[in-house]
Amino acid sequence: MIVTKTPFRLSFFGGGTDYPEYFKRHGGSVLTASLDHWAFISISRFYSKLFDYKLRIGYRQLECVTSLDEIRHSGFRECLRRYSVDRDVELNYTANLPAFSGVGSSSSFLVGLLNALHALQGRSVSALDLAYEAIEMERGVLNENVGCQDQAQAAVGGFNVLDFRSVTEIRVHPVALSPERLAAFQSHLLMFFTGIRRRASDLAGRQIDRIPFNLDTLRRMRDMVDEAHSSLTGTGGFAKFGELLNESWRLKQTLDSRVSNSTIGDLYETGLRAGALGGKLLGAGGGGFLVFFVPPEKHAALRQSLSHLEEVPVRLGVPGSHRLTTADWERPHAFELAASSNSRKIAAASSSPLTVK
Repeated sequence: MIVTKTPFRLSFFGGGTDYPEYFKRHGGSVLTASLDHWAFISISRFYSKLFDYKLRIGYRQLECVTSLDEIRHSGFRECLRRYSVDRDVELNYTANLPAFSGVGSSSSFLVGLLNALHALQGRSVSALDLAYEAIEMERGVLNENVGCQDQAQAAVGGFNVLDFRSVTEIRVHPVALSPERLAAFQSHLLMFFTGIRRRASDLAGRQIDRIPFNLDTLRRMRDMVDEAHSSLTGTGGFAKFGELLNESWRLKQTLDSRVSNSTIGDLYETGLRAGALGGKLLGAGGGGFLVFFVPPEKHAALRQSLSHLEEVPVRLGVPGSHRLTTADWERPHAFELAASSNSRKIAAASSSPLTVK
């Protein structure tokens, strides 16, 4: 059996500048980190002549089919078609976090699936080549309105500034932080699930259409990447980082009227009143996870204010997509340890990150 493990991501700054429709003319950049929450893809062989189906696909649903054309899940179908895998395999997807929640689940799914299919056919590819392939698949084949940061971050992992020159030229600049500095930074992050799930592609499509009207805003959001990086890698406190997050969130809401709504707005303002310096809604907007940047001494007050929401632990900078090893199975999962320390358990969600077409 082949199993790949691919991280989700938490994007801080520059979202919206990673669409080719923008960066091909103006250049784009994001500050982003991989999360210690994962998409898992498994592939195993079986003797289809002994069954009444040739392919078995498991995700939130189960599909047992005799041909590729019968597969309803577009991501599985087209990736299998790409490599002419049309019989004798069982594939399964599961994840720690739900789809349509702003953590880049659709891209992590594709990166992990392509990585597993390469392994099945005896190939090894570089992280960036895997990202480029996932971008082409998600945008060119599946026709999803997505940017290019999620695939790259899922493939390379870590904590990075990603610069976008073209769809096939992404520069990765790791953020140099000591373990102590990274731990101090992470101690300011609290992440909550709003309970609202939405298709990012629909919102992204609207934002892409509005790029000509939002050029000044997008330039400012791009500039914030450099300012936030300087704050992050400096020696002082993190107040400036939190203030930039707040400014970025305010600007993001001007990109399109559907980025936020009254429920999300109320939650965000509640967080600020409880002591957060800033925050953001992950992904294109409309729902998903809400992240706050809040000094550790204010955590209790913020958690109390948002006690009706499920909190998810945050650890940043984990490795990119890779094949699972024996060591991975034997080591306790970080999210379980963090959840236990908070006396809260996060329910694992097995759901499809791509709409069935």
